Amino acid sequence: MLTVGTVVLGVTDVPRAAAFWCAALNLVPRDVIAEDWAVLVPATGHGTAIAVGLSGTPVQEHPRIHLDLYSAEPEADIERLLALGAVRADWDLYPADADFTVLADTEGNRFCVIDKS
Repeated sequence: MLTVGTVVLGVTDVPRAAAFWCAALNLVPRDVIAEDWAVLVPATGHGTAIAVGLSGTPVQEHPRIHLDLYSAEPEADIERLLALGAVRADWDLYPADADFTVLADTEGNRFCVIDKS
């Protein structure tokens, strides 16, 4: 049986991306952060790992795969993520009743903050 082990994000600055995602999701490096690769695991030991790998490909404006981060307090979490270096992404595909906000990490990778309520 297959399971998801790690979600991998392509980045241009591995240490910067690792710092952002560690702070954003309470992750810690599994090993020493290299210039081209880092695996970040939940500090609690349970949950999904994220890896950031050096990539030369451009960020996709409308990525086919992205992270959905669920939040009971989306406005507070969005403000915290913005303070960590995320930015609001220009997103032209919001439905009228959107329960999500599209942000981009320090590398421009789009992700969503979903209002759990």
